[in-house]
Amino acid sequence: MLYCCDLLGCVWHSAIIRLYLLAFFIAPVFLHPQCLDFKPPFKPQDDLQFCAMYRNFGCCDSAKDKELMAKFYKIMDNFDYYGYASCAGYVQDLLCQECSPYAAHLFDAEDPSTPIRTLPGLCPDYCSQFWLKCRSTITLLSDDPQLAEAEPNQDRFCQHLELEDPDYCYPHLLSNEQLTQNLGRVRADPEGCLQLCLEEIANGLRNPLAMVYANDGTHRFFIAEQVGLVWTYLPDRSKLETPFLNITKAVLTSPWEGDERGFLGMTFHPNYKYNRKLYVYYSVEIGFDERIRISEFRVSPSDMNVVDHGSERIILEVDEPASNHNGGMVMFADDGYLYIFTGDGGMAGDPFGKYGNSQNKSALLGKVLRIDVDDNDRGPLYRIPSDNPFVHERGARPEVYAYGVRNMWRCSVDRGDPLTKEGKGRIFCGDVGQNKFEEIDIIEKGRNYGWRAKEGFSCYDKKLCTNSSLDDVLPIYAYPHKMGKSVTGGYVYRGCEYPNLNGMYIFGDFMSGRMMSLRENKNTGQWDYHEICMGMGLTCAFPGLINNYYQYIISFAEDEAGELYFMSTGVPSATSPTGVVYKLVDPSRRAPPRQCHYDPLPVRVKSKLIKFKPKETLTGVELPTKQPNLSPQEEPVRPHPTESAASESDKDWLQELMDILKEQEAAAVTTTLPPTTTTTKPPRHTRRKNRRKKGKHRSESGSASAAVPQNGVVRLAGDEQGRDDRGRVEIFANGEWGTVCDDLWNTKNAAVVCRQLGFRFALKASKHSEFGEGKSLRILLDDVQCEGTEESLLGCQHTGVGMHNCAHYEDAGVICGNSDYVDA
Repeated sequence: MLYCCDLLGCVWHSAIIRLYLLAFFIAPVFLHPQCLDFKPPFKPQDDLQFCAMYRNFGCCDSAKDKELMAKFYKIMDNFDYYGYASCAGYVQDLLCQECSPYAAHLFDAEDPSTPIRTLPGLCPDYCSQFWLKCRSTITLLSDDPQLAEAEPNQDRFCQHLELEDPDYCYPHLLSNEQLTQNLGRVRADPEGCLQLCLEEIANGLRNPLAMVYANDGTHRFFIAEQVGLVWTYLPDRSKLETPFLNITKAVLTSPWEGDERGFLGMTFHPNYKYNRKLYVYYSVEIGFDERIRISEFRVSPSDMNVVDHGSERIILEVDEPASNHNGGMVMFADDGYLYIFTGDGGMAGDPFGKYGNSQNKSALLGKVLRIDVDDNDRGPLYRIPSDNPFVHERGARPEVYAYGVRNMWRCSVDRGDPLTKEGKGRIFCGDVGQNKFEEIDIIEKGRNYGWRAKEGFSCYDKKLCTNSSLDDVLPIYAYPHKMGKSVTGGYVYRGCEYPNLNGMYIFGDFMSGRMMSLRENKNTGQWDYHEICMGMGLTCAFPGLINNYYQYIISFAEDEAGELYFMSTGVPSATSPTGVVYKLVDPSRRAPPRQCHYDPLPVRVKSKLIKFKPKETLTGVELPTKQPNLSPQEEPVRPHPTESAASESDKDWLQELMDILKEQEAAAVTTTLPPTTTTTKPPRHTRRKNRRKKGKHRSESGSASAAVPQNGVVRLAGDEQGRDDRGRVEIFANGEWGTVCDDLWNTKNAAVVCRQLGFRFALKASKHSEFGEGKSLRILLDDVQCEGTEESLLGCQHTGVGMHNCAHYEDAGVICGNSDYVDA
């Protein structure tokens, strides 16, 4: 049923329906529970008395349950005993579908811009029984004039209540295992990759690498840029035009991609509400020396949103022998002390001294430091906690709390289980590796974390590694560089809004863009790993949610309420304004309404406010762009689906949208494929241009065997049976044929190859040289990441032709086809 409120709204609703059609090529049904408020279902706090069938999971709390019960009795008061006995069950069933986890589907309410049904969608057999026995209840259940008009005719009435997708009709959906299995749990794809969604929080930032809160009840958050600017954001996500802190003149950094120097960390004092103190960690240049500096600032007494820049006191400075491995984390733990996480001094392999800085307890580099900055207005700027582990060890620096770390990038303190407080106070860190492994550690007092003797679980310096006095603690998890090459530590989720995530440690990798999670197994004491993917198809089809992010994951953060965020960028440069802050969202289950409500304390604002304007969009239905006057440097902007003005150019845009939707529906593009195992944000292309060239490109690929191949032409090789629909991918680039490494290889990449070769579907993105090793050729592409619409792999994001960090045992391949199944 399609309700048209305006031209753009109708087309948007049509687009949603087409998205359903595309998603249904994947499987008979696509799990997407959703309530009538367009949010995920929940477990009610209090028992439901009337709609008891949804007491464990659904869309009603006790207040809504009572409202439906009152409506039920008001309707049934119109019937005698016989009518009550015959129809009470039907009336209760129909009313209670507002509590169904699939209420939005039952009431045709997936699109917020269209009116919802007044009765749920019914399966034909059930509808016929209801009409025959209880048609007299219809006008009491609904005031829809169309239903009243159809009521005298059974066929018309039941046809009116049919749904676009019959899998969701009541009551058959109750017995549909694909809809009811694992309902309310975090969804995973067939490979076990957990599917989450995102909400855009802030954008236009230059390498945002810290987001902190003051814990003063205002629920403001402060986002730091690598150049030395910190911005204040209010709970409604508006940004103050005046920076909270500006020390750009003092901060040492550069526009070079990957420069590790700069403003690196920030934290508020636990008693900030009373002493107005905060601490920052940044790089400086003194003469010809580079140093890391830990400074204390106070907030201005006349403006709670601006730091008093004249209040800076330098707490600690440490010389940096090289420009990399600067550490950068500074935070307070539950004991009230300030923790500082330094890098090993840089270069490679910690070459400083006999054992390196990290194993040298008389050096401050490669360490976790712990100091006491309370009551420091008079006397020393910091004191040494009396229980620091090496206070009485000769030659050791008393600030050292733990050692043997390489370059810990992002650490966090576990808030503990909201009910039991289990896990409270644990410190988690991601320690960036050298050549082979990245690791996650739990920091404990006095422990040695192994570097440079070990990297992850393996030996790095074999002589140190076999030293019996090493006594190092192993990481809780380590992963090889095939998965990523620079870990970004995260947080254990302890927020209120998404109960399924409680206890899950979520972290990422800066280089690969891979999002990952660990959960402690209480029985074994081990940490179970699951990759995190962005939900595809309808998984993230909720208002305001998106399912894609920029690749370079810089940092993670918590807000004052404990919800989890991360920051990433499209260009890893301190001067590139491509940084975005995202909130992690579980689309499978939320907390009950009002359970997570809080009232922020008022903020006295003196600066001009800049309202937040989201820029990212949900991927799935590709919308054309209508910006004919944009320069090539400007990013196209899509019209908002609820805009009502429809000029001639709007109509052209809408017509093109409909053409694209028809094309997607007919060819199923590549949405027949499972979601990718990592979601990154490659540079955008004008999709309209790519689509217009798609047909032409196929004919060109047919002549790929010409004497001089075109750049980007592909061929398949290595299938033992000589089949032309599968093989190792070989690409022609810069005058030579070569192979493609399978790092980040996924079905979107395979779809580009298969479509080039004239096939409709990519049935498999094969890895680990399934079709043999192309040792006679050079590896030409690595870390390929496509959106699926590019003309060739050269149009996708990659490390550069001829640049790679892999071997031929990782040669990528594909299996293509013109039907959606694989021939054996």
